[in-house]
Amino acid sequence: MSYLKFDKNLMINLEQSLMKEMLRTNQAGAYHCTSVVDCNTRKQHGLLVIPMPEMDNSWHVLLSSLDETVIQHGAAFNLGLHRYRGGVYSPNGHKYIREFDCESVPRTTYRVGGVILTKEKMFIAHENRILIRYTLVEAHSATTLRFRPTLAFREVNQLCVANDALNSECTPCNNGISTCLYPNYPRLYMQFSRKPEWHYEPNWYNGFEYLKDMERGVPYTEDLWVPGYFEIPIKKGESIIFSAGVSEMQPRSMAKIWTQEIASRTPRSSFFNCLKNCAKQFYLREDDGMYMLSGYPWGKILARNTFMALPGNTISIDHRADYEAIMQTAAKALQHFMATGEPDRRILGIDLPDIPLWCIWALQQYAKAYGADACRERYKDLITEIINYVADNRHPNLRMESNGLLYTIGTETPVSWMNASLNGRPVVPRTGHLVEFNALWYNALMFGVNLLGEELTATSERERWTEIAETLKPAFVDMFLNDYGYLFDYVSENYADPSVRPNMAVAIGLDYSPLDRRQRKRVLDVVTRELLTPKGLRTLSPNSFGYRPFYLGSPEDREIALHNGPARPWLFGFYADAYLRVFGLSGVSYVDRMLIGYEDEMTQACVGALSQLYDANPPFSGRGAISHATNVAGILRTITTLKKFNV
Repeated sequence: MSYLKFDKNLMINLEQSLMKEMLRTNQAGAYHCTSVVDCNTRKQHGLLVIPMPEMDNSWHVLLSSLDETVIQHGAAFNLGLHRYRGGVYSPNGHKYIREFDCESVPRTTYRVGGVILTKEKMFIAHENRILIRYTLVEAHSATTLRFRPTLAFREVNQLCVANDALNSECTPCNNGISTCLYPNYPRLYMQFSRKPEWHYEPNWYNGFEYLKDMERGVPYTEDLWVPGYFEIPIKKGESIIFSAGVSEMQPRSMAKIWTQEIASRTPRSSFFNCLKNCAKQFYLREDDGMYMLSGYPWGKILARNTFMALPGNTISIDHRADYEAIMQTAAKALQHFMATGEPDRRILGIDLPDIPLWCIWALQQYAKAYGADACRERYKDLITEIINYVADNRHPNLRMESNGLLYTIGTETPVSWMNASLNGRPVVPRTGHLVEFNALWYNALMFGVNLLGEELTATSERERWTEIAETLKPAFVDMFLNDYGYLFDYVSENYADPSVRPNMAVAIGLDYSPLDRRQRKRVLDVVTRELLTPKGLRTLSPNSFGYRPFYLGSPEDREIALHNGPARPWLFGFYADAYLRVFGLSGVSYVDRMLIGYEDEMTQACVGALSQLYDANPPFSGRGAISHATNVAGILRTITTLKKFNV
């Protein structure tokens, strides 16, 4: 039985099926994303969406959809599904769906009278090309398939409006056509494994509506270009492969490439395998290095998310080489900033004050996985450079005070991961001494001291770092630990923010915490009581002022709610670390049970992935980006940690 399988009853119920999305990528930035019934519900959805850094460093939808029609005895049965202006669905092809599963590749099974047709979709690794294989499983009479492509050629966050500026030309190519609607775009090649009959019938299809965008309160209606349609007869037992890419393909190679690509896939046959596949989707290989995307469908390459997600999305799935490649690219950007003060063109936010601290944390996970010697050999100089950079007060917005605590200014611009802004100002103005900054700093110092060991050349660094850590530890406790047993979120001048927030979970989940075991347990109890949900830790306690549990409403409403309630799964990774350090082996079964809530998500919002955030109150619905790197990484880290306890 397939781990990810949906039957007819769910598929034909649009209230349920339109809420479930499916994502596939090629690890080179391109992706395919839509609902499980192939009805696009976001402007970012499409069959072929590719990155175009040479144009605007963003993604662009080339092929929006491909409508299939089964023709028998002159009768046409359209398998497509779109939502048009006014909430009208047409042509209602979902009623023919009998089953959908995506354990290996997404596969939809249709039944039209005596015809049974399967459709399987697959991205070619590291190439901007999607293949779709159609197999006629059953048919009692002559059958023809018609394919009608819908084109966009636009940036993913924009919408297309019918215009006269496009180029409607279609050029014949090997078993298909190529076209390019606007200047500066690549040509789109649409080809088949067998020669089709092409019918040129250019026209605008107007009034496509995107349900998810409508819910988000952003523009949601557009017009799309249909240049015509293909027709191919097909016999029982025969397969036809469709290719859409930015270069021409040899049709005779399609079947061979399909077989090779299938063999390289890891089946999504378990919770871990789903997350493993999802983790690899965030990899981005480019000519100048390897990166990690923050999420889909509107993620970017963010410095903080890269370092936070890197260990879980590489080490936890035994991808050491990918960790080293991504770290090499990210560390190069960080070192360039530390030397020159210049931000990076590709890795955004490299200049933020906590980036060096998260980088050290990511390197620490490498040392834990592969040993201190391996880490020293590869990263000793980088670790030394970063710690000294912070200790020497060379960061423009990070100052180490005489007691070892770090101070940053975040009143005008967000400086932490809680970076929501409204009218150019932080929604949560965390400034001064931030709790996770200082916990990460203590952890970095102690990790550096222990990693350098007894190296004679490192004596001065060890002594200096040890002295800072010994001063910092009591200062941290005095500043952040309050009489109620939890940690203030930030302290600025004479103000200590009493909001119960999950950043304290980072402080108690680190390998080297400035808190002792008893203090950790007191904080852990508060986090468990006020912040823990089945989908991660709330960003604000229900008992704190300003709590907003639901990420709904206008863009402004959602920006205010972003870090004032909704839960984040990545924080559960630090919570689990803290719980296991406090309770040891006796805490394993509890943490393992808590993972059930995340496994449930494998069949929910984005099949096989974890959303960016979840409502803080039941039913804890997924919101925001449909697949998020830090969340997948946090849960993968927890699974890996539990495996060590069970050995």
